[in-house]
Amino acid sequence: MGLRRPMSMGKAASPTGAEIASRVEAFVREIVVPYETDPRRDHHDCPTDELVFEMREKARAAGVLTPHILPDGSHLSQCETAVVLARTGLSPLGPLACNTASPDEGNMYLLSKVANPALKDRFLKPLVEGRARSAFFMTEPAMDGGAGSDPSMMRTTCRRDGDHWVINGRKAFITGVEGAHVGIVMAKSDEGACMFLVDLPDPAVRIERVPNTIDSSMPGGHAVVALENLRVAADQMLGQPGEGFHSAQIRLAPARLSHCMRWLGTCRRANEIATDYVCRREAFGKTLIDHEGVGFMLAENLIELKQAELMIDWCASVLDEGHLGVAESSMVKIAVSEGLMRVADRCVQVMGGTGVSSETIVEQVFREIRAFRIYDGPTEVHKWSLAKKVKRDWKARQQ
Repeated sequence: MGLRRPMSMGKAASPTGAEIASRVEAFVREIVVPYETDPRRDHHDCPTDELVFEMREKARAAGVLTPHILPDGSHLSQCETAVVLARTGLSPLGPLACNTASPDEGNMYLLSKVANPALKDRFLKPLVEGRARSAFFMTEPAMDGGAGSDPSMMRTTCRRDGDHWVINGRKAFITGVEGAHVGIVMAKSDEGACMFLVDLPDPAVRIERVPNTIDSSMPGGHAVVALENLRVAADQMLGQPGEGFHSAQIRLAPARLSHCMRWLGTCRRANEIATDYVCRREAFGKTLIDHEGVGFMLAENLIELKQAELMIDWCASVLDEGHLGVAESSMVKIAVSEGLMRVADRCVQVMGGTGVSSETIVEQVFREIRAFRIYDGPTEVHKWSLAKKVKRDWKARQQ
């Protein structure tokens, strides 16, 4: 149902990005999409590692594993990455198969920027090769008064002990930690925030529980984790003591944008499925698409999908120019997550009962996009951050 039409490349695609994107799209549509009905899921309905690594072997054979990182280790530009990651997103399983999924994609980006050669060889290489998964330990339990969208509230501590650091605290909603082999842990020292690379599993990293959540696309779910006297060698710190927030900013803006890229592709696919449905289904004497109420919803989808694409391209250009893009990525995260929520909702609505069933991925896409409005910062937090910028900029103009 609507699976074969190639997506337009958009103005941002270079010849290299366009060629990679075409191969990725063909792989996802032809090889990954059939896996959407594969029953290998855990009790949270998340794909099992067996399923993930089976798909990755097929991606490796097809030459589309970790396609945004070239064989020489260099990254595609953010504009090129946008074109490629949207193609991996054509299935909820596509980013897992192609090794462009969160949190691994963001973690790979961070390590490529700040890790030294020894740490890259030990921790980054297996991620790029698609042979390991990772987790990013920043968010903390709200009921403990810990860091959520405000990392300055961090309660997890680290203290120097000879050639090691000892970390204690609790983390929450840590995506993919169950089954991960690489961890990036944020903690607070007397000097300020610190960031460490850790091998997983570790007895000192105890998974307390993995709550059921509305989304189900990420292996391992989103766990609550206790860090109990976790000892980490001093040479596994990223940067220097107190530089943790700076390193986090290097990761967070591109990671926000990558989420937008992937979910744009997923919502394009949902819209394809909805379009196919309403052009075939008849009611009240004509196909659904010929009923104005239905046709107008799909017209609105086209508009919001294009708006999302243009916002992503704009922010990608800002990052490619060497800027951190903190405000720009907040703007795009708000606009794209809210716009794609409306797209997914319309897809469900025009498909009626089929739209809320597991007969297609549309129902899952709706759930995933609803969660997307929260992770990597809720819409309201990003608006608040932008409002503070408005005030700062106003004050600067008065001087």
